[in-house]
Amino acid sequence: MGCGRVGSTLAHILEAQEHTVAVIDSSESAFRRLGHGFTGRRVTGIGFDRDTLREAGIEEAHAFAAVSSGDNSNILAARVARETFGVDNVVARIYDPGRAEVYQRLGIPTVAPVRWTADQMMRRLVPHGAEPEWSDPSGTVRLAEVPVDTAWIGERISRLEETSGGRVAFLTRLGEGLLPTEDTVLQDGDIVHVVMRDETVDTVESALRQRSPGAS
Repeated sequence: MGCGRVGSTLAHILEAQEHTVAVIDSSESAFRRLGHGFTGRRVTGIGFDRDTLREAGIEEAHAFAAVSSGDNSNILAARVARETFGVDNVVARIYDPGRAEVYQRLGIPTVAPVRWTADQMMRRLVPHGAEPEWSDPSGTVRLAEVPVDTAWIGERISRLEETSGGRVAFLTRLGEGLLPTEDTVLQDGDIVHVVMRDETVDTVESALRQRSPGAS
């Protein structure tokens, strides 16, 4: 639901992966973003209206994305798709980060682009503190990019984990993701992404900001 820049891009990506796609938008002119190459279904209507959803094929759908410009419309459409039509894979774009957290805890996966963009900016402007990249719906576990003291360069990732109590989920090295093994060594420029319990964030941060044990 929603044929703006995100919706039209998503539709093309899915179709390129050989999925069958239907796009709903209240404005017929919005479908111009899809271009002539798009072979999926175009449905003009309100995305949370049951008849509109049926016309788009919701009863056979494996997934539903609500990416219109309105938070209320997106969350309502996502709930109808999941609760009325039983679609398992549902996601809603929510601009208000506070509301996004509420709906996430209610079991409706959300993407909050404003908060995500702000977090990404903060990591580059002030690279201190474990800004969460992901949190589970209960708020118990988070994935965060954690600053690491340069004295850890040359140490094994397994040592970082033993010292901090966190688990290194992956590294960003030279712009690419890297899944570490027990023998992976931290290199200069690596960005460390750690999975940890929410109440241990301060402990993990403190451990990795200090010089590694035994460093001179």
